[in-house]
Amino acid sequence: MATCRGMDVSAYQGTQDWAALRRSGLTFAFAKATEGLHTVDPKFATHIKGILAAGLVAGSYHFGWPTQDPKAEAAHYIATVKPYAKAGYTHWLDLERYSDGRNYRGRNNAEIRAWATTWIHTVQAAFPNQRVGIYTSADDIAAGRAPADVPLWYPAYPWGEAAYSRAEAASQPRPSGRAPLIWQFTSKPVDRSIAYLSEADFRAWAGGGTHPEETDMQPTDEIAVPAWAKTTWPKDTGLADGKIQVQTALASGYAHSRKAAEQTTAILAQLGAQAATIDKLVTALGAGGGLTAEEIKAAAEAGAQAALAKLGEALQS
Repeated sequence: MATCRGMDVSAYQGTQDWAALRRSGLTFAFAKATEGLHTVDPKFATHIKGILAAGLVAGSYHFGWPTQDPKAEAAHYIATVKPYAKAGYTHWLDLERYSDGRNYRGRNNAEIRAWATTWIHTVQAAFPNQRVGIYTSADDIAAGRAPADVPLWYPAYPWGEAAYSRAEAASQPRPSGRAPLIWQFTSKPVDRSIAYLSEADFRAWAGGGTHPEETDMQPTDEIAVPAWAKTTWPKDTGLADGKIQVQTALASGYAHSRKAAEQTTAILAQLGAQAATIDKLVTALGAGGGLTAEEIKAAAEAGAQAALAKLGEALQS
């Protein structure tokens, strides 16, 4: 599996030679920016300026206090990092419990997850074209405190001090079955991490590209639209409404399984055939076919509604 190397720093670490670290193979670096409602890491500006100047993929993190207002904490973070958060910058919520539990006190698991979700959404709204993820532990993941639909930066130290090569040779951790994008595998002598992307792919991801694992949530093929769906429909209110329903269902079908897509296409083809049949019936009526216009319309609409019902069932399967 392709990987790339990174590290993170806070006030506990001194000034780094970021240019030398990049030459040694480092791809990304994150700096602690804020904590709670008011604290700014005293070395944040120094660290982040050095990270950016070295051309590393840059990011920062906020240590959260779920006992406080998530929007206010997010606003504190946003104001602190905004001067540095240019294209390709990444943002992380550090969701971890103090040993004495003071930053989780009085909050249950669902409340902490809701707090984290609000913080993440608020930061995402401030930086809509940038990545926002979460740094959190196996315990927090297992307890359901961490939102499941955001990039995961996961800390676990199986060996104590370890070189990058050891983490790169190891299996990717899977806390509660979840695959992290980034694994922080040691805190000695500094916090070191690997990301499960090549350097090029990680830079593309930070710049707004798609993480390979995110493709599981994307359609791999477009559903072929029959030619009839692109033609002009009869000026009949019921049939026009049916066309809108079909188009809406077709758009929704992209998010469903391949089997549902195939069922959708077949049903849409059925509707197309019914549209053609209407034209033939109208022609027959003009030639004395024995049906009134009202009878033709009622039969056509009944068939269309039945097909649309099947379409809804296919999309729900």
